[in-house]
Amino acid sequence: MKVLGIETSCDETGVAIYDSEHGLLADTLYSQVKMHAEYGGVVPELASRDHIRKLLPLVSETLKEANLSSQDIDAVAYTAGPGLIGALMVGASTGRAMAMAWGVPAIGVHHMEGHLLAPMLEESPPVFPFVALLVSGGHTQLVKVTAIGQYELLGESLDDAAGEAFDKAAKMMGLDYPGGPLVAKLAEQGDRTRFRFPRPMTDRPGLDFSFSGLKTFTLNTVNDHKVDGVLADQTRADIAAAFEDAVVETLTIKCKRALQQTGLKQLIIAGGVSANQRLRDRLESMVAKEHAALFYARPKFCTDNGAMIAYAGCQRLLAGQSSDLVIEAKPRWAMDLLERLD
Repeated sequence: MKVLGIETSCDETGVAIYDSEHGLLADTLYSQVKMHAEYGGVVPELASRDHIRKLLPLVSETLKEANLSSQDIDAVAYTAGPGLIGALMVGASTGRAMAMAWGVPAIGVHHMEGHLLAPMLEESPPVFPFVALLVSGGHTQLVKVTAIGQYELLGESLDDAAGEAFDKAAKMMGLDYPGGPLVAKLAEQGDRTRFRFPRPMTDRPGLDFSFSGLKTFTLNTVNDHKVDGVLADQTRADIAAAFEDAVVETLTIKCKRALQQTGLKQLIIAGGVSANQRLRDRLESMVAKEHAALFYARPKFCTDNGAMIAYAGCQRLLAGQSSDLVIEAKPRWAMDLLERLD
């Protein structure tokens, strides 16, 4: 089965084709980062308009890259949520219309299920069951995954997601948008012993997260170390290093607890923050001590992309699921409400 996947939940327009027999055949992506950087964050209306401009040309480009025509496509999968409602509507209405025109089924895919399954695109994927850390700009969750559609939420952020905290900390330090990768890059130049930031909610039992207090601590540290309203370059790098270490260690501690609580020996990390190299290194060390294994997608599949949507959609289509003729777009959508695959 050849599935065309469409991702338009936020500011990335992604299209891919996944073949159930031969794997990923083509993958294209257009990022709106430069456009939104001017405003310091994603502007929903501008994101929607850019998806309209870029989506159909990307579909044509993806078909050409796979050396296929529309007649070769067996189904269409599109991100139905969660995300920005206007952006979701572009992908959902386009995907639903193409499926109808081509006479093939369509299916709305949960964005976070796409991220969760992205490591399955690699040559050595994990096998069920496993613990998943979903960590992005909008979500920080620990999930026990027994099979596709069988998800048990173990813990989540009670306020800011880790990726959102990275972006906000970057803004406090005067860095451009998107700030997460810039904080990580700057942290490489920092003295990691100069500051020690709190590790939120690690001194109490449980698997929930909280990053709002860490964000406030960062702001106070920045303000306290400005001289005549200016933050020295080395101080900025030192703060970036301390902030990154706090987030990474917090995530690592919670992941260790989740493995111990469930008794599972496989951990996957997915979502934009899973591309952070320091997080990967710390988790690799942790799982080695726990006699467990760590899995993650290559960096291009950590951020939003069409490949993960095509793959997730393909698995559900193969199980006989599909969406009705209605256009599905759900800005909020709990993953534990998804239909399980029997």
